[in-house]
Amino acid sequence: MTEPPVAKKKPREFEIHGVKFRDDYFWLREKESEEVVGYLEAENAYVISMTSHTADFQHKLFEEMKGRIKETDESVPMRIDDYYYYHRTEEGKNYQIHCRRHESMDAPEEIILDENLLAEGREYMKVSSMKVSPDHKLVAYSVDFTGGETFDIHVVDLDTRDTIDTISKVAGWSSVQWDVDSTAVFYPELDDIHRQFAVSRHVIGTDQEVDERLIEEGDKSFITFFTKSRDMRFIFFYIIFTSEETTEIHFMDLLKTPRQVELFMTRKEGIEFYLDHHDGYFYFITNVDDAINFKMMRTKVSSTERENWEQLIGHDIDVRLTSLSAFLNFIVIWKREGGYENIMIYDPSSGGTYDISLPEEIYGLQPIENPVYDTNTLRFAFSSPVTPKCVYDYDMSARKLELKKIDEIKGHDAAKFITERRYALSEDGTRIPISIAYKKGVRPDGKNPLLLYGYGSYGSPADPHFDFKRLSLIERGVIFAIAHIRGGGEYGKPWYHAGKLAHKMNTFTDFIACAEFLIGEGYTSNGKLCAIGGSAGGLLIGSVLNLRPNLFGCAVAAVPFVDVINTMLDETIPLTTFEFKEWGNPKIKEEFEWIMEYSPYDNVEAKEYPPILITAGINDPRVQFWEPAKWTAKLRALKTDKNPLFLKTEMSSGHGMSSGRYDFMKDWAFIYSFVIETLGLPLE
Repeated sequence: MTEPPVAKKKPREFEIHGVKFRDDYFWLREKESEEVVGYLEAENAYVISMTSHTADFQHKLFEEMKGRIKETDESVPMRIDDYYYYHRTEEGKNYQIHCRRHESMDAPEEIILDENLLAEGREYMKVSSMKVSPDHKLVAYSVDFTGGETFDIHVVDLDTRDTIDTISKVAGWSSVQWDVDSTAVFYPELDDIHRQFAVSRHVIGTDQEVDERLIEEGDKSFITFFTKSRDMRFIFFYIIFTSEETTEIHFMDLLKTPRQVELFMTRKEGIEFYLDHHDGYFYFITNVDDAINFKMMRTKVSSTERENWEQLIGHDIDVRLTSLSAFLNFIVIWKREGGYENIMIYDPSSGGTYDISLPEEIYGLQPIENPVYDTNTLRFAFSSPVTPKCVYDYDMSARKLELKKIDEIKGHDAAKFITERRYALSEDGTRIPISIAYKKGVRPDGKNPLLLYGYGSYGSPADPHFDFKRLSLIERGVIFAIAHIRGGGEYGKPWYHAGKLAHKMNTFTDFIACAEFLIGEGYTSNGKLCAIGGSAGGLLIGSVLNLRPNLFGCAVAAVPFVDVINTMLDETIPLTTFEFKEWGNPKIKEEFEWIMEYSPYDNVEAKEYPPILITAGINDPRVQFWEPAKWTAKLRALKTDKNPLFLKTEMSSGHGMSSGRYDFMKDWAFIYSFVIETLGLPLE
């Protein structure tokens, strides 16, 4: 199959704010249509046909990736009461096996949940949450078999191995949580637009229809989620506007009789909170009183009124406090400073604070669940572009860091690689950080292939973590770089606000500035530069390709959010209503104009584009499959070049590609083979 599929044009015309639109591919939204499925399958067949000559190389890349990891491996055990809990993997198996041992790691192993058994006969399987009951007799886990992110919770008796209860069609964004007496669970509910709109309590063994709904939000611009205090005494119910810019919080004391849901703070636009409980006080971070990067306060549980709040850590415009976790003797505060994440320890008895000293300058941190409250040990993970994931235990009393485990990556020597942090100047003079990693011996002669990653939305930082799959590029001389563009959260809330709504164009011009800097400094050249991003990062790729297509040698847009006007006009689409504060509401003329400036689908033009690989998931609830499909169809109809344009749709999954670890490696082997070939490297 050498000729690409051509999607039929079935014009749909509409007008908004005096602008007339003609959408030739609106019909591709019809998921149940045989014609739509036929088009997607034709695109997939075209991809297979046009990349068949790379099949052996893809297999080689997959074997490389697989060969680097320790296939049979085990996590660091976590002791909870009399049990040691851990998970492990086995060679040849796609999914984790969750286990425990009683009193000693020398005791016989008990398998709690084998995800491989759940996945048997299925093309997709995702466990979102798994929690053992406080009495250690039951396990509740939530599972999705489609990629559509609608989960069922199953409750299993760990003595009999019988499934004793099921709660259907729940959200996966919040964890299932047990009640203190192990007789019930709390869970999040979904509405008809896939919004997490309520939290309910289900008594094990009863009908789901009689579950007690504890909190519900009717405004479709808001979502709900919930957490449990680390001492397990309180449930916190959060009602948030999208992009987490407005928060309302309720709480319930699980030890009080009778129980009741109480209000901590009503919503006020632009005001946010994050709570935990410690020794009769609610400790919280908040941005009240113009503390844009947040400060830490506390108030007695018995008197939560504003006048009773006590400030513990003041606001610092250069330090973003992001979350906190209470332990028996310490409060752990996650923060960002200088573009990096770090951890601050607060001592409630003295009011003193100190930061944890970390082993490298360019790195990323990863929280690990710390289920034990009565401990002075904090567990977290650390990695860098060249250092595999390290699990550390930190003694908060002795201020001592202990390495518990480092992922074994066969044949990898971090000393053979270089990491750098450089800065590009954006259009308005802002310094944009770039994290760079490459193999020693690579010289800035302009001839190097380079993969430039970006995201830049929702205030989410793109920290430089380790990825063993990426070694297949770096070992071949490809430079890897991350553009830490505005719209992300690298420098806290101001960095985020400078790349959203009316300022969204900064996200795209920042990325272009980073690309131009890397070319100007000799790291790469136009024909050797690949731009890559996914989801909102796919919107980034679509936008910069419209703005500067000649800047890139190729591009990869994974599950890209590209049809912004159409999506944001349709409030029946999952997630749309609470995205208005990120992108704007096109029903408002000024905000419509913001979006029109960058919306990838609406700005495709008749000009040359570089080779592009686009991916989609048929069941994706976050970026509907038709967005990348429509974008592909329009690009193919208008672009004037003969460069490859591929649309690869996973027909049994959603937003995150394949769910099994080996299948996931194969997905990336395909993507990297595309990058390697289009950048002119040999397929070897």
